[in-house]
Amino acid sequence: MLKITLRQASLLLVVALAGCAGGSPTAPDAPSMVRICDATGCSERARSSASFNPSADDDPEQERRIAALEQLAARDPRAAYDLSLRYFRGDGVPQNTYQSLRWMRKAAEAGQVVSQLALGRFYLMGVEEMGSDPAEAEKWLLMAAAQGNKEASALAKEASAAKLKNQEEYRLWVSYRRSAWYGYWGYGYPYYGSWGPRGWYFR
Repeated sequence: MLKITLRQASLLLVVALAGCAGGSPTAPDAPSMVRICDATGCSERARSSASFNPSADDDPEQERRIAALEQLAARDPRAAYDLSLRYFRGDGVPQNTYQSLRWMRKAAEAGQVVSQLALGRFYLMGVEEMGSDPAEAEKWLLMAAAQGNKEASALAKEASAAKLKNQEEYRLWVSYRRSAWYGYWGYGYPYYGSWGPRGWYFR
């Protein structure tokens, strides 16, 4: 007659339970597909699919270029202007309106005419998360106009007139013009710098 000790019986019970549990890690009626949303969009994918790869979008060369541009932007208004446009356009960096505005102000404060013009247009039109400010727009546009920029002079008159519009009139005026004016920030303003074998070159 086979005798089993209490320890052996416990061991056999554990093995048996493990065998029963090992058949399926999920309930029988659990769906095999799940909806996953990430940077590539939303889609139905297998539950076992990988949805996060922290290094997939890394571009060390691009990161090095932007880091070098940020260092230059701290002291060169042309680089600050370029960096601002890149943040607005999402060109080589995540799109970030706050950072775009920050760097364009830095360039404008250094007296760069095109940055003052761009900043004036930015404040005149506003963006979705930041309303327009015609008084602030007028200030920057007058600075650019004082340096002989004819476009800024014309826009300064529009900013001055915009201050007199009632809220509804101004909202309609902005809605009518905004999409076209975004084009200047989106593709109308050219970059000053280009990347070369030894770093950034500015014209």
